[in-house]
Formats: sequence, structure tokens, C-alpha cells
Amino acid sequence: MRTRPFITRAQAWALALFATLAALLAFGAGCSTGPASREPSSHAARAVNVSGSQEAVLADAPAVPAPITRKNATKVVVKLEVREVVKRIADGVEYTFWTFGGSVPGRFIRVREGDEIEFHLRNHPDNKMPHNIDLHAVTGPGGGAASSFTAPGHESMFSFKALNRGLYVYHCATAPVGMHIANGMYGLILVEPAGGLPKVDREYYVMQGDFYTKGGHGEPGLQPFDMEKAIREEPDYVLFNGAEGSLTGDNALKAKVGETVRLFIGNGGPNLVSSFHVIGEIFDAVYAEGGDLRNSNVQTTLIPAGGSAIAEFKVEAPGTFILVDHSIFRTFNKGSLGMLKVEGAEDKLVYSGKQSDEVYQPEGGAIQSLGEAPRQVPAANKAERIARGEHVFNNICAACHQPSGLGVAGAFPPLAGSDFLNADPVRAMRVVSGGLSGTIAVKGKTYASQMPALNLPDEDVANVLTFVYSKWGNAGHEVKPEQVAAARKSAKK
Repeated sequence: MRTRPFITRAQAWALALFATLAALLAFGAGCSTGPASREPSSHAARAVNVSGSQEAVLADAPAVPAPITRKNATKVVVKLEVREVVKRIADGVEYTFWTFGGSVPGRFIRVREGDEIEFHLRNHPDNKMPHNIDLHAVTGPGGGAASSFTAPGHESMFSFKALNRGLYVYHCATAPVGMHIANGMYGLILVEPAGGLPKVDREYYVMQGDFYTKGGHGEPGLQPFDMEKAIREEPDYVLFNGAEGSLTGDNALKAKVGETVRLFIGNGGPNLVSSFHVIGEIFDAVYAEGGDLRNSNVQTTLIPAGGSAIAEFKVEAPGTFILVDHSIFRTFNKGSLGMLKVEGAEDKLVYSGKQSDEVYQPEGGAIQSLGEAPRQVPAANKAERIARGEHVFNNICAACHQPSGLGVAGAFPPLAGSDFLNADPVRAMRVVSGGLSGTIAVKGKTYASQMPALNLPDEDVANVLTFVYSKWGNAGHEVKPEQVAAARKSAKK
């Protein structure tokens, strides 16, 4: 049997001092729910009799535990283990996360208004740091931080009454508090109303956080935490559920046309406010800041650091709907991108899809079809083709794939040394002329962003591909307009 580490009197005194400081910090910051902010539900919940007991069922994001169906308040035993683990934060990049339950965000806790919670915090013996927990659902000093300060190899227990219904953040409050949160120590606890929440078809758990690494975004290897960047509030990553791609590809959320979806959304911070938005959907209901206030027909909802929201909507069209922080450079350059993939029949009345695609010529006041576009004078030779292609690239392609051809890690694939491009020039012609949807692998990394059809003439497609093939160690192919025309034709078969 493994024994717990022996703690000297000096060490015990130091731990007690840390606990006191943590409690003072949490209390002074107003993290716990105080009497002035109690909802009227707290008075009724305090008087509710508790019968029976059960162990809480916890869930890792994006899953949530099943809705509570019991009609009575009970004693709920919550057991949560702190683990310090090395995990992927982006392709080729690892980070030492401090976690509640082994993942970021921490495990979802679901209880009922009026429940008595017996909370056990376990600090794994292999961990190096003491930790505690501040649950914003707690009415008491430090939100539980003062009672849960726990050394590695130890377990602390305290209890509280779930007085206030709502969706609440929990996080570590051990000094330095910001560092513990920035390393991933946060999650959500839902206190359901006594009568339960309205029934929906799907429930998901999405939590945003900002991360600060010594290396820049996408720099490979095991990256340590950077305190200076954190103080300046300059994150290298802004992520949903702790990693780039955590909600894309095979990890995407799923639903079917006609179903109702409920998102439990949190923001661990430690610094940034989230502007949460689902592209192509309108929230039928948003419970602002995780409380009772219900707003309707919402496009984007603000979620403060250390705050939450509940968003509900019915999906009425199939396709891929993109979850973003609408502080939009965070999404396409720092990783806050997720997907909801909806299957089902189309309803052209709800959404028609593209119905026409024509050339707009304001000078002549006429709109012409693409087939009537004026013909271009072909390039005389490969060198002229490369020069023309560079112009097309700089005006259209460089914004996403970057002037260096290196792309944007996690968002836009590199063109430099691209095995995807070099392996199949015909496929490349089809992509540039007709767009691309779906996941591709480039140089061992997966990309799920979509490329629109650029509607370029065959001559421009040939020129820009010849330019790209002539650069950055690529294969050097010369692409001709007639090859592009043949590729377009074969793609339609």
C-alpha cells in the first residue's frame, strides 16, 4: 500500500499559510456568491429537507451528465481528483496542464437546487503542487477554497448547500491564482432548478480558456507557462475545451435537423472575455451569465472570465455550423474554433443555398454569367506565367496562406513544401478552381478549414499554381490553362 508523504510541522504551517492567503484572495476578489447576490431561490432551498444520498456522476467535456429526474433534494457526494498531466495543446505542441479530473476543462458537475454537497478534493500523489477549489456555486468563504487546500497525496472534504440555481464556474484558488487557472484548472457546476430544465434533445459542455506559452503559437515541443505574457494578457492560444481541434473533425458536436440543442458555455479565462457565437445559428434563448435572466433571439453572447451562459436553439438546416469567439482573430489565429455537424433533410425555405453566381460589372451596369467573361491573353512562357501568378497569389491567397507560404497553424495549411499539392497537380487544379470542403492532411498535420470556390478563369488558376509550384521547395510544375479546363470538366463527371 502506498503511504502518503509525511509532512513536517514547518511544512504544515506553510500549507496553512497558503490556504489562508488563498481564501483571502478569493474572498477579496468576490469570487464566491455572497448574500447580496442570492436569488430568491436560496430562501426556499435552505429549508428543503434532504433525503437519501448518491455519488455524483461526472462527465468530461463536451459531454454532460444526464438531467436530474428525482423530485427530492438529496446528499450528493462529489469526488474530484487533481492531476498534473502533459497533453497536446496543438499539433506537435504539448503543455503541462493542471486539471480537475485529467482534462481541460474539469469534469462537469450536475446537482439539484436544495442538494447537500459533500465535496472530496483529491490531490494525486504524483503531483508537485498543492491545490484547492473555489466553486462559485458555494456560499461561504473563498467558495470552498479555505476548506479544500490539499497537498499532493492528500484528500480534503467539506460540504455546502446548493442554495442558488444556475450554471457556475469552479477553479483553483491557490496562489498564484492566475497561474493555476491559466494552466487549465477550471470547470462548470450546474445547479438545476428544483423543477428541472426544459427538455432538449442534445446537451453539450463547451468552455473557453486563454493559454500563455514561452514559444509562439504553433511552436513545437513541450511549452512551459509564460508568466510575463499572462500578466500582459497576450495569449498564444485561445481554445475551446483545452486544445486546438477539440471540437472539429471527428470531435465535432453532432445533431439532427429538428433537434433542440443546449450548450453549457463557460469561460475559465484567466483574462479574456468571450464573444461566443455559432455561425449560421441564432440562439432561441440565452440565460445570461448562467442565471435566471432569459434573453431571446440572440446572435452573440458575452461571457466574462469566470462566468458562464446557457444557450438553446433548434437546428433547422443541415450542414456544419462553426463555433467561434467573435473576437475573430482569436478563432482563426489562436484556435477558438469548434464545429456542430447537423445531419438531415434540407428545407429550401429555411435556407436555399447558392442560387446563382454571376459576374458583377458596375461600369457597364450589366450582370453577366461567368461563361461570358472576357478571355485573357495567355502567358507567353513559364516565366511570364510565374510573374502573373505571383500577382494573383498576393491579391487573393496570401491573406490565408501567408506571403511566406507557411499558412496559419491549425487553420490554413502551408503551401511551402506541401506534399498535398506536389502529389497530385490535377487535384490542386480542382481545389483552386472549385474549392475544397472536408479534412485534409498536409505534412503530417490535419486541417479542417474550408476553401471557397474562387471563380478564377483557367488562365489565373494556371498562373497561380505555376507560381506556387515554383516556390518554397515545391515540385516546379508548369500548369497550363487547358489542363485546368480538363480538370474542371473531369470534376463534374
